[in-house]
Amino acid sequence: MNRSRFSMLLLEPGEIYFEDYSCTMKTNSSKLENTQQGRLKLCSKSLVFEPREWMYPLVKLHFKECVDINTVQTECNDENIIKVKVGQYAEMLEENILAPYKFKYEPKDFYFVFDFSSADECLRQMHQLMRASSLHAPEHNSMVATILHSRYMRMTFDPVMMEDFTEKIICQFQTEKISPLVRHNGKLALTPTSLYFQPFSNIENSSILKMKLEYIKRIYKRRFLLRQVGLEIYCSETSSVPHIYLSFQTESERDSAYQLLEESPHVLLERVHVEEMTLQWQNGIVSNYDYLMYLNCLADRSKNDLTQYPVFPWVVADYTSDELDLEKEQTFRDLSRPMGALNPDRLEKLLDRYHEMSDPKFLYGSHYSAPGLVLFYLVRKYPQYMLCLQNGRFDHPDRMFNSVRDVYNNCLKNMSDFKELVPEFYDTNAKGDFLVNTYDIDFGERHDGTKVDNVDLPSWATSPEDFVVKLRQALESQYVSRHLHLWIDLIFGYKQRGEEAVKANNVFHHVCYEGSIDLECIYDMNDRHALEVQIMEFGQIPKQIFTKPHVRKILPKILKPLTTKTSLEYNMKCTHTIRLHKEAVTSVLRKGDRIISVCKDGTLKVYDLVQNKQIRSVILCATPLSSCVMVDEHIVAAGSWDNEIYLYDVEYGRVVESFRAHDDSVSCLKWLEKDHLLISGGWDGVVRVWGNVGKTGQALRGLKAEFDHDGKITTIAYRYRRHVVDILACTSDGELFIWDYSTKELINNISIHKSAVTGFCLLSEDRIVTSSESGDLSVTDLSVSNSVYQKQVSTVISSLCCDGSVLWLGGKSGELLHWNIISVEQLSEQKAHDDLIQSIYFDTSSKTLITASDDKSIKVWQLTQRS
Repeated sequence: MNRSRFSMLLLEPGEIYFEDYSCTMKTNSSKLENTQQGRLKLCSKSLVFEPREWMYPLVKLHFKECVDINTVQTECNDENIIKVKVGQYAEMLEENILAPYKFKYEPKDFYFVFDFSSADECLRQMHQLMRASSLHAPEHNSMVATILHSRYMRMTFDPVMMEDFTEKIICQFQTEKISPLVRHNGKLALTPTSLYFQPFSNIENSSILKMKLEYIKRIYKRRFLLRQVGLEIYCSETSSVPHIYLSFQTESERDSAYQLLEESPHVLLERVHVEEMTLQWQNGIVSNYDYLMYLNCLADRSKNDLTQYPVFPWVVADYTSDELDLEKEQTFRDLSRPMGALNPDRLEKLLDRYHEMSDPKFLYGSHYSAPGLVLFYLVRKYPQYMLCLQNGRFDHPDRMFNSVRDVYNNCLKNMSDFKELVPEFYDTNAKGDFLVNTYDIDFGERHDGTKVDNVDLPSWATSPEDFVVKLRQALESQYVSRHLHLWIDLIFGYKQRGEEAVKANNVFHHVCYEGSIDLECIYDMNDRHALEVQIMEFGQIPKQIFTKPHVRKILPKILKPLTTKTSLEYNMKCTHTIRLHKEAVTSVLRKGDRIISVCKDGTLKVYDLVQNKQIRSVILCATPLSSCVMVDEHIVAAGSWDNEIYLYDVEYGRVVESFRAHDDSVSCLKWLEKDHLLISGGWDGVVRVWGNVGKTGQALRGLKAEFDHDGKITTIAYRYRRHVVDILACTSDGELFIWDYSTKELINNISIHKSAVTGFCLLSEDRIVTSSESGDLSVTDLSVSNSVYQKQVSTVISSLCCDGSVLWLGGKSGELLHWNIISVEQLSEQKAHDDLIQSIYFDTSSKTLITASDDKSIKVWQLTQRS
């Protein structure tokens, strides 16, 4: 059976295909002259005849160009014939060669002899569509929609096509299957195990599309043509249908379908939250390319929708050198500015025009991504898309994508050209195929007689594949990694709209921003149509993902030892279970071969791991001890609920000193060995810094600083910021306060949790990981004062400890969780204690983990790296 050459891409964008008829086409009433067998396609704006023989062209008769359509009887007394009289027509795919359409500007008569269908019935439908074609576009669309709805109401879902006859249909929806420039109408049916799409017409290769629910991995709500009616579904590689993009009639129907799929027990979605992906990108686990593809997906950008095609930045600015030097800053484009603001002279003219405008103002009259701009780049790979978009024509040869250097220069200088790039420029798997005239299409000749063929590449690229590989290397380079967050701010972030967009010279026409226009509230057909046309021509701004500055990427050289999962995974073996205390053990540490612990009964004990016995025990006070730290080779500082700090000499077994540190219980301690400072936090909301610690009688006189807070202090830490010490304090109401120790000024105050902070670790100068009473685990980037990752873990976290990017969490029921904070995944979980874990201590030198619990026990865990 011959494969059909007809495609909906031969129609106008959005045109509807209804049905086809087996017939014979003649261009003369004589029976023997110019006779071709084939099929006549009935569409909303045209008739298309597809001859059976591939050497003949397809003939397209636009209803607007039809002078008359009627049934006739030929000289040979043939019946069941329709005569179509046109003023002009087009021929396509002659000898099956993809080329611009041949427009015949001459009147002609076409006779269609129907083999099986009734000519009278076909004529009735043609007259209806011919009347519609005489209307203005909005009225035409409305009339066609009415015709389509009438046909749809007569259509029923065919259960014979289902996987299993016992399946029951849960619900059905009238939908459109979306692909670039094409919309296939049909019915969507959901059963307990499968999703089916039955096309309205016979144009699809398959009479029905089947997706087993167990193969569905990702579902995204999409904005389609300014309306929240889209749904894009991705399946696993084993599925016969890898993915489908659907448009529903209303937002509520779309949301109902989404909810039904999400709640199905057979659908197990791979959920990757933006905070998790951002942290993985920041840590170097996710590449710049993959992260940008993820953000595009999150921002409603899809390769199925040319009005919202994924957008990528120009990153290289050098297209003249013989070698591409990725070590030179001059090689790269300034990613902190939009394309329109890179040339100061052009920007000045644009701003002059902007200031003269009335509201709503816009700086750029064209977009950085629109259907025409996407196909400008991809015309060699998808020439059929360009012919569809431009009514059977390619662009003028001099305006085509002929040279990378010329296009970049034009984007810098032209007053109406601000386009960015598409993912294909960085997709090494495709090997730069979009740069090659693979189909040997005649695109014409430029003004100098040069034939338009493959794209001219910079001299530093030896081939299309080499060009894409080098651009990908540039995208993943240290310069781009260091600045990519600035471009993300412009396209997906807080500089996309509002006052920040104005400051960044990043203002486009208001219609292309999400939420600026609600088509559901526009009832005038002309206004609605005008907006839809504008979106098709101008494009849309991506959905805004971030409302605060995006975090910077940590450069790979810093992360190199930490980027593999196996290097961070440990086997844990409990070597000692120590039961010395009569009450809950609140804090523990290791010094050499000795384990030092404090307890709620006010005792401090020392256990020798070599001798396997207790060597010191002292009752420091009658109230619980909350914390302990080593402040000298032999001296332990212990904080108490009686508001005191006790200094105990482990070597000599005596209390060196005690002093009143707070007006309420001492909750936490931290020792700055480099500066010989002790930091204490209390339930009185005060953080104090002490000097002269361990020198008898000098503690009170050694008070160096104090910082007041409204909430109780739960955890404290410090960091060195370019040789300056900062004090970090977390409170019972989930707040983080950062103080400059030298100036005693508050640097920052961030709300990181909604409940008390239970654990705190500094991952780097600008990143912390914290846990809370409500079970939240959070990674916060201090440089942008923003949480980059938050997750509700499986248990309420009572304690936290980290070593580089290895994280251990203690739970309220004795669970011990092992995390890789680089790849943002839990590696293991085990039952370590019978009750809440109060304290976790990691000893770097011995690779041991010490845990202390309310079950009155201490455990020593030997860590061995997994191979």
